[in-house]
Amino acid sequence: MSTTGARGPVGARCPGCGGADVAAVRDAAGGRGAARKELAARLAKGPDKSGDGLLHFAEGMVLVALSLAWAWMGTDPEKPLYVWGGIVLAVLLFIATIVVVRGDGREKAAERAGAARAAALWDPAHYCRGCESVFCPQGEPWPGLLTPEQFKRLVWDEAGYADQLPPGERGNRAK
Repeated sequence: MSTTGARGPVGARCPGCGGADVAAVRDAAGGRGAARKELAARLAKGPDKSGDGLLHFAEGMVLVALSLAWAWMGTDPEKPLYVWGGIVLAVLLFIATIVVVRGDGREKAAERAGAARAAALWDPAHYCRGCESVFCPQGEPWPGLLTPEQFKRLVWDEAGYADQLPPGERGNRAK
């Protein structure tokens, strides 16, 4: 019989290997051995979109400014290719920057909207250091063992941002 602690059952055992070296996913992702096994990325609750839009906007505006500087260089020696090329390039870069920033905003909105659904799967999950698998001690919200990659796909798919998974991690839903 196990008692319940602040983050789940104390003394939970892995249903796969029977080992007792288990931790809540939140603790395992930042605990011992996490950096070596890249657990923070493999067990991520969701995409980290903090500051991406602002950074992409700043990068785009720097490129627009460089294009306008190129156009300005052509006005003195009367080089129309520099002037018109720089202006066209600046306009195209400005439009591309707006498209990228709006895409970042949509991804951030999807992350906020799916946070509660991701938490429903992620919070009760535990990680076994022995067999490197993820499970729920009570068998809810899913029964059995998952690899960290399957677990991440399951959480991100349920939360609605599986399309933001890196290309190598996309695949069939793990259930």
